[in-house]
Amino acid sequence: MTTGLIVANLGTPAAPTPDAVKPYLEEFLSDPNVVAIPKLIWWPILHGIILRKRPAKSAEAYAKIWMEEGSPLLVHSQRIQEKLALSLEKHESTSGWKTVLGMTYGKPSIKDALKVLSDCKRIIVLPLYPQYSSASTASVEWKIKQALKDHPVKASIQVIHHYYDHPAYIRAIADSVHDYWREHGRPDRFLLSYHGMPERTRRAGDPYFYQCEHTSELLSRELELESGCWEMAFQSRFGAERWLQPYTQDVLQKWARGHLSVGVLCPGFAADCLETLEEINMQYRDFFKAEGGKRFDYIPALNDSDRHIDCLTQVVMSYLKAS
Repeated sequence: MTTGLIVANLGTPAAPTPDAVKPYLEEFLSDPNVVAIPKLIWWPILHGIILRKRPAKSAEAYAKIWMEEGSPLLVHSQRIQEKLALSLEKHESTSGWKTVLGMTYGKPSIKDALKVLSDCKRIIVLPLYPQYSSASTASVEWKIKQALKDHPVKASIQVIHHYYDHPAYIRAIADSVHDYWREHGRPDRFLLSYHGMPERTRRAGDPYFYQCEHTSELLSRELELESGCWEMAFQSRFGAERWLQPYTQDVLQKWARGHLSVGVLCPGFAADCLETLEEINMQYRDFFKAEGGKRFDYIPALNDSDRHIDCLTQVVMSYLKAS
């Protein structure tokens, strides 16, 4: 075995309970890439307030979407990893690779994945984040560095930083939307909702906003969306500071008051999770209807669909050709 592939994603609590959510949240919110507040200030807030109140509320949200096999994010990520491994086996240049799943927070961890691949000479990491950000892809790299301090490996490690504009990614999403529209009809308005980031990250040079913008433009052309009928927005705000705008809630409120139907797609999420299934498809669906909206369609993430596996295979193969 000479080459390994780590399919990386954010992670999830082991169960939809406060006791399981608390350690997951603690690990997530202790990452300096996620919360860039000095430890002396942040630690009392995290341990004195957030970890006392938030686990119960988050557990309640997770319970609404929990699948029979477990957390949706973990279930979909495992299926993606397994199918991607089979797909890569068909290519001569990747035949014999070892492909494993590694989560930034929770289990199976990045450290666990590196241990499994300890006999490899080369390790490629594919974070399931089409757009690069300091709170997602950079956190994967940070976790790798932390793991290597305790368990060094001889392998060279390379990270695929993004695929926000890869033709296979744009085509896969567009095809998924077209399939949905053929079955359910085309809405009056179309929203591309991405996970939010503090505005200061853009000012600091994080490319995330501009990559989301580029993805949105490519998708609007592929879907032949008319100007004024679609918009890009950002969800999942946390804390009191200003985040990337426009906010998803504000756009939905505007369209709802016009008594319009809306379709919502989340192109930054490779797999459905709490933010898409509970926040978008439950919270914002209810909000949109309460504000006067006509019809609310959430278009699922690509998950382990054949078109997604083909897309990720092409992303890996493109990386190999370029590296």
